[in-house]
Amino acid sequence: QVQLVESGGGSVQAGGSLRLSCAASGSSKSINYMAWYRQAPGKQREFVARVYTSGRTTYADFVQGRFTISRDNAKSTAYLKMDSLKPEDTAAYYCHAQISSSEAYWGQGTQVTVSS
Repeated sequence: QVQLVESGGGSVQAGGSLRLSCAASGSSKSINYMAWYRQAPGKQREFVARVYTSGRTTYADFVQGRFTISRDNAKSTAYLKMDSLKPEDTAAYYCHAQISSSEAYWGQGTQVTVSS
């Protein structure tokens, strides 16, 4: 079992920055990769970014260099630094941890609101 706790959400104006954190506990050493997803009201949850234990990262196209995902393996924590935020980035952001193809966990979500 893995527990994920997100923090760092909030309200900012367009062009501002936020850094989200996701702390994993439990069997966190078995995590293959950690990722961030987001879900805006009335929309499906979508992939934002992923970071593997090796440090390799992947991003959704809409990130366009504005977001940076990182991971501190010693602390079992993943981060999402978001710069140049836009109103369309407003959503609940969820942390995701993948152990294997059949075992994954989600955090409870943290709200990000960007005003114009």
